[in-house]
Amino acid sequence: MKNWPSLLLFIVVVLGIGWAVGYVTAPSEWYANLNKPFFNPPGWLFAPVWSILYVLIAIAGWRVWNAGESTLKLLWIIQMVLNFLWSPAFFGIQMPALALVIILVLLVTIYAFIAKAWNRDRTSALLFLPYAAWVTFATLLNGSIVVLN
Repeated sequence: MKNWPSLLLFIVVVLGIGWAVGYVTAPSEWYANLNKPFFNPPGWLFAPVWSILYVLIAIAGWRVWNAGESTLKLLWIIQMVLNFLWSPAFFGIQMPALALVIILVLLVTIYAFIAKAWNRDRTSALLFLPYAAWVTFATLLNGSIVVLN
């Protein structure tokens, strides 16, 4: 595997920012008091799921960066920005409706990345499938919280 130091850097940066955003915007009493749907997962599940997803996202980003495909690079950057904006919108400023808009755009961007990568870098597209599934679920969860509150 060539360029493994840059792969490690991608993983460290994506995980590091993800963990930092999660730490700074950790759920508070406000979140605990919200009405949530019956399918709301336990809180302990989010950190391990996101850690795995961030590694997959980082690997896909590294692959795209090394391939030099500008459209895929742009989609990867946009989805990362949106990903990192969601928690501050939802937990930080406590605006689930704004967070829902962000996550909907994020979801479209993730699916656009998968579609664009499918014929150019199938591995990166496949690496994004668990991410797409989780964000689809998170969108449903976010939307349900908006409706219930």
